[in-house]
Formats: sequence, structure tokens, C-alpha cells
Amino acid sequence: MSTISINANGGPVRVVQASVAGAISNRTIMATRLRITERGRRVLAALVALPIVVAVVIAVLSGGTALASLDEGGAPVTFETINVMPGDTLWSLAGEIAPAADPRDVIDAIVSLNALPSSAIVPGQTLSIPAEYTK
Repeated sequence: MSTISINANGGPVRVVQASVAGAISNRTIMATRLRITERGRRVLAALVALPIVVAVVIAVLSGGTALASLDEGGAPVTFETINVMPGDTLWSLAGEIAPAADPRDVIDAIVSLNALPSSAIVPGQTLSIPAEYTK
């Protein structure tokens, strides 16, 4: 038969054991408190912060997208268009459209607006002119 006495204040634990032969042995076992080291605190803080950091990263990466809709809330965008004639180049068109502006900037705006794969144009092609260069 064994008897264990535990102190409520975290002090030593006294264990009394009786064997079949009738001998009684008394042992005192020191109860230890769980202590966390500095490294353990850092690991615990990292484990707690990890889901928060992941949630913030996901929110930042997925929250900044714009949605296109067919609502009439936006202002209608109109462009002037020109038809490319034989012998026209983007350089010559840029000179006609905006003579005071740098032709390279005008050409870049036309290529971007029309999503042209290169600066090559063909006769009969319709090009939209950026609103900043229209009269």
C-alpha cells in the first residue's frame, strides 16, 4: 500500500510505501515548477504569430484587385479613332496628332492604348488616339 501527500503550495511531495514484508520506506520528492526559457518564449511567440502573419499576407495579396463591371456608375470613355493609310507610320501619325509633344511619348501611348504587339501598323487598321492628344 502507498500513500502520497501533496502540498498545495508546490512544496515537496512525500511518498510513503509499504511492502509485503511490512517494511515502510519514506521518500521525499521535490516538485518542480514548469519554467519556460527565453528560447522557448521566442518559439511560442513565433508559433502564435505565424497564423496571423499568414492571414495578413493572404489579405494583402488578394484584397487589392479591381473588379470590372457593366454598371453605369463610371463615366463613359470615348476615343477618337483614325484609319491608317498607305505610307503612314506611327512616327508620322504622332507628328500629326500632337505636333508640340515628343513623338516617342505619343507613339508609346498609342501602342499601349491599342495593345499593339509592336510598332508596326498596316493600311486599313483603325487606331484609337489617347484622350490627352485629341483636340
